[in-house]
Amino acid sequence: MPALKLTGMHGTTLRHCTCAAALVGLALALMPCVAPAQPAIPDSREQITLSFAPVVRRAAPAVVNIYTKKKIQQRAFSPLFDDPFFKRFFGDDFPFGGAPRERVQNSLGSGVVVRPDGVVVTNNHVIEGAEEITVILSDRREFEAEIVLADSQTDLAVLRIDPEGENLPALAFGDSDRLAVGDLVLAIGNPFGVGQTVTSGIVSALARTRVGVADYRSFIQTDAAINPGNSGGALVSMDGRLVGINTAIFSRNGGSLGIGFAVPSNMVRAIVDSAIEGRPLVRPWLGFDGRAVTADLADAMGMRRPIGVIVEDVYEDGPAEEAGLRPGDIIVSVAGQDVEDMQALRFRLATRRIGESIEMAVLRKKTEQRVQFKLIAPPEDPPRNEVLLEGSQPLAGARIANLSPALVDELKLTGQPRGVIVIGVVRRSQAARIGLRPGDILVEINGVDIQRVRDVTKIASSLPDSWRIAVRRGDRLLKVEVR
Repeated sequence: MPALKLTGMHGTTLRHCTCAAALVGLALALMPCVAPAQPAIPDSREQITLSFAPVVRRAAPAVVNIYTKKKIQQRAFSPLFDDPFFKRFFGDDFPFGGAPRERVQNSLGSGVVVRPDGVVVTNNHVIEGAEEITVILSDRREFEAEIVLADSQTDLAVLRIDPEGENLPALAFGDSDRLAVGDLVLAIGNPFGVGQTVTSGIVSALARTRVGVADYRSFIQTDAAINPGNSGGALVSMDGRLVGINTAIFSRNGGSLGIGFAVPSNMVRAIVDSAIEGRPLVRPWLGFDGRAVTADLADAMGMRRPIGVIVEDVYEDGPAEEAGLRPGDIIVSVAGQDVEDMQALRFRLATRRIGESIEMAVLRKKTEQRVQFKLIAPPEDPPRNEVLLEGSQPLAGARIANLSPALVDELKLTGQPRGVIVIGVVRRSQAARIGLRPGDILVEINGVDIQRVRDVTKIASSLPDSWRIAVRRGDRLLKVEVR
């Protein structure tokens, strides 16, 4: 039989017979003769010093500072009258507050150059509402920036500056799906406005979906120190690539507690590609309702552990139906990546292009199957048919529309609601007096199920003497009667 080759510390190679008895005997014979291993004396500078300097030299020039200016309204008399104590009794019309005046508010954040021709990515909340945006490079040169794309759902924004033909230092994208808990990372930004700063840490967790700073949530959690001003800065892997955009921290006092969150680079890349190519930022349509598999549900279904999303309702003629998904199916992974809940599933799909197909692993009656899910844009079917209701009736002043997958996505609604939605209410109108709000879904009027806008206008035109209206608001069904 062949010998085993075992390589020990300091490169010592021992050759042993595969016979168990021979191994034991040889080990016993050598024990008195082998001296305890001694630490080797470093014989080079590289062995003495562990340094992140090469990674920082590569990445730091691509990290920029972002200054913004915007005008806000402030009372001229005294900031004392903005105290909640006064507002509680007088509201915003406190008589001694003086006339409002405009004040210029400055804010500071960070950004990353991702293309040598001047494309910069940062957080949406860094530039939101800004009237002037200035990007300052690591060599202190300043450039005015324009917004190419701003997306509140991912809290990302893409800016462009004009380097006048010069190629700027840019940070290449890494694959955030290749990150593992425990990997070393660097956070580079401008915390508290003190200047560019580098901190190190590890990846503490992946696919954090319960951080409520964006709609498409699957954050990288790190213990690298991230503080105010770091927003929009780079999370860098040890090969000097961008693996995340630092976005939020968990803090009780405004400083770092070792819990920071970054948007994964695969999502950042999708947003940047859309901005550069001038494509509308459209997320794939799920075409089904679902919820995360809980521990109780997993136990009832005989699963080893709770994982995945259970399909509850499939939209007719949608991509889920076309893929063959059925109510009761459990989606456990997308493109080989586990999904824990609906947020993780939506994130995985949102990093891909419309028109692609993606493989899903599905549990159906305890048997795993593979399905191809085609990514399509949410259709506006039925057409929204937006109408402002008028006349002498309780719904006058309500602006209503037919719900479609496109409108659901536009209004950032969860699930796949159907029917007629209130998208606006005129102040002091009759609809406002009975308590209607934007986002309410009209379910039933005078015993008639409401499916389309035409159902509402038909009832309103008949001028009934009394109205019995059922409205769905979130998870609640509200009823009102008007005579």
